[in-house]
Amino acid sequence: MFANYLIGLREGLEATLVVCILVAYLVKTGNRSKLPPIWLGVGIAVALSLTMGAVLQFGSTQLTFEAQEALGGGLSILAVGLVTTMVFWMRRTARHLKAELHGKLDEALAIGTGALVATAFLAVGREGLETALFVWSAAQATDDGARPLAGAVLGLLTAAVLGWLFYRGALRINLAKFFTWTGALLVVIAAGVLAYGVHDLQEASILPGLDNRLFDISATIPPDSWYGTLLKGIFNFQPNPSVLQAVFWALYLVPVLSLFLRPTRPPAATPATA
Repeated sequence: MFANYLIGLREGLEATLVVCILVAYLVKTGNRSKLPPIWLGVGIAVALSLTMGAVLQFGSTQLTFEAQEALGGGLSILAVGLVTTMVFWMRRTARHLKAELHGKLDEALAIGTGALVATAFLAVGREGLETALFVWSAAQATDDGARPLAGAVLGLLTAAVLGWLFYRGALRINLAKFFTWTGALLVVIAAGVLAYGVHDLQEASILPGLDNRLFDISATIPPDSWYGTLLKGIFNFQPNPSVLQAVFWALYLVPVLSLFLRPTRPPAATPATA
């Protein structure tokens, strides 16, 4: 549940900050009449995200076991790729997000109402689709649809409250540090989702080595114990992973986390001209 709460909180806060920046800019520039297209774009994005989540949840139940496992494994790997791209993008652009959005909004204002709707839709829709896909993949990994969904909803609600406080000027935090630490945690969670995606593909007979276990500590950490459930819910931990799962987990986690936590170099100063 915590893992999905973190997903909902981070993705929701990104989307909320985008909406706050768009709304605040329109209000400050005297374009309050242009707010309805922004809210229309946000509404369409939210509806599309909910629709995607429903299609993934209910559509997959009509498939055979092998097809379900193949779909789950493939979408888990896709979700990991999207989330990895997202955390690196936010780490790189967090400081310049406001200026970038203001530039896009100026262009949209010059074009017309449709461009405003599209700007809000694209800005929020990406976060919503990523959230739907990643939460669904995490829920499949834990074999429990209720608690992951509840965690994601709580995270989104928390993000909405924080976004409102940001807009009102009642809350200030270091967003760069926030996105760095939550991004690092998401990389760890994504590694577990990737490993479980490999497990799904093994069960679908697409990848080999399902019964080739690296270790089995099920007697020490029973999967149905409270601490086994906690570890699985947060990190997708398995007490009996296959060798291939462990290889993919390590090959993803070590380099990606190292690159993500590597200090960024400040831009080089241009030499003074005489």
